[in-house]
Amino acid sequence: MGLVVVGAAGRMGRTLIRAIHEAPGAELCGAVEREGSAFVGQDAGELAGVGKLGVSISDDPLQAFASADGVLDFTAPAATVQFSGYAAQARIAHVIGTTGCSPEDDARIAAAARHAPIVKSGNMSLGVNLLAVLVEQAARALDAADFDIEVLEMHHRHKVDAPSGTALLLGQAAATGRGIDLADNAVRVRDGHTGPREEGAIGFATLRGGSVVGDHSIILAGPGERIVLSHHAEDRALFARGAVKAALWAHARKPGLYSMRDVLGLGA
Repeated sequence: MGLVVVGAAGRMGRTLIRAIHEAPGAELCGAVEREGSAFVGQDAGELAGVGKLGVSISDDPLQAFASADGVLDFTAPAATVQFSGYAAQARIAHVIGTTGCSPEDDARIAAAARHAPIVKSGNMSLGVNLLAVLVEQAARALDAADFDIEVLEMHHRHKVDAPSGTALLLGQAAATGRGIDLADNAVRVRDGHTGPREEGAIGFATLRGGSVVGDHSIILAGPGERIVLSHHAEDRALFARGAVKAALWAHARKPGLYSMRDVLGLGA
């Protein structure tokens, strides 16, 4: 399966190139950077540290997508929306690990999914998606009158969106388990005199610093006891491997918007 990496010169882009190089059944057929990037024209394999692959970094996504079977995208919301349109035109699989998308962005991505298979997830790892299933089950089993839910996440100092896409994915799993709407029950900021905690709220706490790849904990706090479900990412390569797995799974699938739960067979 020929794959294009967009944002190829970034940390995640280089990690994706290495993951493709190591994956049976996948090969790098294109690498894209923004117009004017100093990396345009360089060999993508050499930049990623796997040796010369004969794939030069381009600033023309349309040309790159035209000869590809899929695209791996961990860029930024505005770019991802644009790439989803290009992938839809080319009828190729689009794997989206970009976080921080607005409802309007998500609507445009969903529209593109009518023409091509799109796998979109706040986290591409097996562990996190299994954790989401466990969070949903725990939230369903433990009554909101007795157990409060808090989502705690920490990432490196360079991350630009908060809460993280993974934190929101886990918060959504908790809301699904409780049968409530996350948007109406999420508490993302606490400051000053907040008053008592509202029953059924799902709280988010965000930490940023250092080089942390990603730590997430879901705390279910009840009377006299706490249940803590956690995931600690130690290497962003696990997200890249998940993205390649998602692309291979999506290849030749019908158009539609899929999640990593679909890819991993973890249910709805």
